[in-house]
Amino acid sequence: MATVSPASDFAQVSVSAATPARTRDPRLDFYRGIAMFIILIAHIPNDPWARWIPARFGYSDATEIFVFCSGMASAIAFGGAFMRKGWLLGTARVAFRIWQVYWAHICLFFFVAMSMAALDQSGLFEKFYVSSLNLQHFFNDPMPQMVGLFTLTYVPNYFDILPMYLVVLAMMPLFMGLYRIGFWAVALTSATVWLVAQFGVLALPAEPWSDRQWFFNPFGWQLLFFTGFAFMRGWIPAPPVSKTLIWASVAFLILSMPFGSWKVFMWIDGIAPGVADSIRDVWPLTKELRNKTDFGLFRYIHFLSLAYLGWVAAGEHGHRLIATGHSAGARIWQWLMAVISKVGQQSLAVFVFSMAAARLIGVGLDQTGRDVASVFAANLIGFAMIIGVAYLAAWFKSHPWKSKK
Repeated sequence: MATVSPASDFAQVSVSAATPARTRDPRLDFYRGIAMFIILIAHIPNDPWARWIPARFGYSDATEIFVFCSGMASAIAFGGAFMRKGWLLGTARVAFRIWQVYWAHICLFFFVAMSMAALDQSGLFEKFYVSSLNLQHFFNDPMPQMVGLFTLTYVPNYFDILPMYLVVLAMMPLFMGLYRIGFWAVALTSATVWLVAQFGVLALPAEPWSDRQWFFNPFGWQLLFFTGFAFMRGWIPAPPVSKTLIWASVAFLILSMPFGSWKVFMWIDGIAPGVADSIRDVWPLTKELRNKTDFGLFRYIHFLSLAYLGWVAAGEHGHRLIATGHSAGARIWQWLMAVISKVGQQSLAVFVFSMAAARLIGVGLDQTGRDVASVFAANLIGFAMIIGVAYLAAWFKSHPWKSKK
């Protein structure tokens, strides 16, 4: 395959983002939509389909897709505001998004907590759903936990992605200010903050009754977010399409599978109990599997390898994702592309809904059992619901009540 120089591939999108008629990148919407479906599967309790999501075959998972794509989307939505309106109004635009995400986090917590409490109070179930999410501390002593919830010093494990996203968004004005000095200032700061986070210095407290920290340390994960941001703004040129990079990425993904997959360790445990834990404690590559909190180096390399292959597969400007023609296969792919992209476009609404729906789908599976048919039906129902939410959110955002027709 000949080497090309697609440095303008991302730059064209970022330039378009600075104009009133913004052009959406089909790759961004498509891959972010795929991540939303995977995230739903991952959060349905004891979903057998979760054994086959990307997280079971490598270091990175759908969280990386979500964060990286969020960085790219932010470059379009907010980076352009900084360039067009200046640093002050760009910061105001980011602050408004932080306000939206903050209340999405608060509402998600209270809805899920209320749902679990209602299930427990009904007396219809043997399982205690409040304790299954470790929310008994909130209900047993709500006053300090209420304060902690609103100040983000109480962040239960299930509700940890949006707080991380909030802090990363809050760092954007700093990086846009540093960019006035030069891209090297942005890159050096991001890399330094990430490196310091690897030593636990920047860990944030997650609950007042223990020393548990935020599961997603935003000071580690910001490296991935701003990598996506920099690519979309054109600060980092798109990599060349070359056989060397393709095979290097493929080799890393394949060779990391034995170290990055829980399935391998479950298999080892089945043969020799205790051996897998010993391997994890001493073998450095397996320790990286645990380092999701601070976003370890192997997670970063694994995701970049996966993202590179996805970028190459999509083609320049994502042209391979857009089917042409009128054959049955082309029409089916066009429909799938439209649906998945719609889910990706409405990622915040879909994510919040899926986190709540996943728990309730899990309750349904507790009652029906997790046989093949029940699991298949439950996941398809979940998919249908998040697709419906995506289209509904898009409809509301279109302000149909303002139409002159």
